[in-house]
Amino acid sequence: MKETKYSICGMCAVRCPVAVQVEDGEPVWIEGNSHDGGMGKSLCAKGGAAFAQRRDRQRPTAPLLRRGERGAGEWREVSWDEAFDYITSRLNAIVAEHGSRSIMLSDRGGPFADLRKAFLKALGSPNYINHDCTCGRNVNHSSKSVYGLGRTDLAYDYENTRHIVLFGRNITESLKVKEVKGFLKGIKKGARVTYIDPRASVTAGKASRYWQVKPGTDYALLLGIAHCVVHNGYYDHEFVDRYVNGLAEFKNFLVPYTPEWAAGETGIAAAEIEAFCRELNEDRPKVIIHPGWMLARYRDSFHASRIIHILNALMGSIEQPGGLFYPKGPKDAGKSGLKSLADLVPAVGGERADGCGTRYPQWDKGAGMLQTAFEAIDSGEPYPVKAYFVHRHNPFIALPDTRAQQRIFDKLDLIVAVDVNFSETAWYADVILPESTFLERDSILRTEKGLKPGFGRRQQCVKPLHNTKAGWEIYLELAKRLGKGEYFPFNTIEDIWQYQLQNTGLTVADFDAKGFVKLSDKAIWHDRDKLKFATESGKIELVNPKWETMGVPSLPPYVAPDGPPAGSFRLLFGRTGYQAHGQHQNNPILNDLLDTNRLWINTAAAGRLGIKDGDMVRVANGDIQGRIAAYVTDLIHPEAVFMLHGFGTDVPAKKRSFGKGLADQVFMQGKLKEWDKAGGGLNLAESFVTVTRA
Repeated sequence: MKETKYSICGMCAVRCPVAVQVEDGEPVWIEGNSHDGGMGKSLCAKGGAAFAQRRDRQRPTAPLLRRGERGAGEWREVSWDEAFDYITSRLNAIVAEHGSRSIMLSDRGGPFADLRKAFLKALGSPNYINHDCTCGRNVNHSSKSVYGLGRTDLAYDYENTRHIVLFGRNITESLKVKEVKGFLKGIKKGARVTYIDPRASVTAGKASRYWQVKPGTDYALLLGIAHCVVHNGYYDHEFVDRYVNGLAEFKNFLVPYTPEWAAGETGIAAAEIEAFCRELNEDRPKVIIHPGWMLARYRDSFHASRIIHILNALMGSIEQPGGLFYPKGPKDAGKSGLKSLADLVPAVGGERADGCGTRYPQWDKGAGMLQTAFEAIDSGEPYPVKAYFVHRHNPFIALPDTRAQQRIFDKLDLIVAVDVNFSETAWYADVILPESTFLERDSILRTEKGLKPGFGRRQQCVKPLHNTKAGWEIYLELAKRLGKGEYFPFNTIEDIWQYQLQNTGLTVADFDAKGFVKLSDKAIWHDRDKLKFATESGKIELVNPKWETMGVPSLPPYVAPDGPPAGSFRLLFGRTGYQAHGQHQNNPILNDLLDTNRLWINTAAAGRLGIKDGDMVRVANGDIQGRIAAYVTDLIHPEAVFMLHGFGTDVPAKKRSFGKGLADQVFMQGKLKEWDKAGGGLNLAESFVTVTRA
């Protein structure tokens, strides 16, 4: 007998709603949850490969304890009791010697992180950190400096817009299914798309305008655009008069940054910039200039993103159909929200190891900053950090310079990896706790913000094939063994769900019909005459005095990027639509689609080096080098080369992907200590490599 179970995908961090057909205890079909109007039955290739992930045995299928040296791959399979006892014993010893603040946890963030935050808080540590130093911290902090709101406090109405502007936001490959569908509907309705990137991604193929910008000059191009917009009056004067502070200072700052000047820096013709700005003027306020999703690229990416936020404000596109809107939560629908598990635990005071909120007062403490936490592990300041939980997060490939990270990790007394896969970081851990695949596990309930807010549930669709556990089981059991069970009075996931639903008027059974509950039947829009921003003035700040006093100038002069040394190229990286952050290169289905990466190199540059399409080439930076096949094309800037991220794994347990292709992060030597000093994002596109025929 077949039954349909509604759940939430876990193959990447987007977490799309899915419908899973189950027959005789086995999953037989998966698709998008069609009850969600924006989703339909669509699902990306990663979601479609979920069954293959479940049946794959080249992943941890039971708890493992390290036997040999870290990274040597010598493991002993143990029971869950032995693994929990080992972790408990080691943690108790570490806390006795160094205190509870010596424990740290990092993950990929998201709506299910509340449990992990509560767990770490119960242990007495403030050092929860997510992955965002390699993703959106620059965007988040720049948004806070302009609106007082974080990057997820604004969303985008692609379907009804007239013009979409994307600075490297590869929306069709680094994808959210619902977002891509809205994007394509907007194009079908006639929206213009301007795509700006040194490399022509698949998204460039959907654009009405593609600019192959010189790498590292986004800020220059944005200054030229802003000059044209402001000095020609191509903005919403009424909106700006009502809600914007600092226009006069901004206009004066922009005086030297003309489109002609920007053309000299970026390679984009002044006439092109001016034509684009005229289009913005025609299309506003239904304009979306995406401030960046992953914007950990250049040393001035914070300020580039800040100009994008300002341009959106100048377009008058805030809380505007076809523009940007506030994602609404339960309170906006007149309802109570889910109760937080972290609220069960007393607050933890004291300085964070990463310095967020103290040494770096401008940085949001909620997500933390991993590279400065690594500095604390390395130096022992402001206090020792000796235990590290890594939950479905892979810093060894997400952050630069794997060798430098390994040296730092060797100063830890305990590394525990909780993961579905053998990540490179898990392979270097002391303990691997195998989490069940998303098909096999329940998760805590999540809040789903949007124009129609609600709550969503991931439920277990089938039983685990192997000796794995759900994350909630792992952390609750550890908390109890560590003497913190009083903060988690739950025995089942249903107990947790019922706690979360207190005061909402809902029951767990309300999720059975669709997998989610909406709190409003109609889209909720705020009155544009009564908009509020979270800055001290309550307005949009083109010049933010508070951030200036924290040492972050609002409008710094442009400094041209370093060009590649003679014979070198700037190394760029990115994603394809059916892989995510190195998680699925070993998946049996996705590996068949693409089992290695290639090096994109410009046709003219390749010609000078005697490189032909398909040739094996040697890529090097210092003493790091490797071989990869060349893809010779006009679709990348002559100063840059590009490779897909996540390949070149050195984990032999992943037999399908082991040793295939190159890993971009190993060439980023020294970059673990180089990051945007304003926003905190790592400079992941500031490394140079040489390329020669192999």
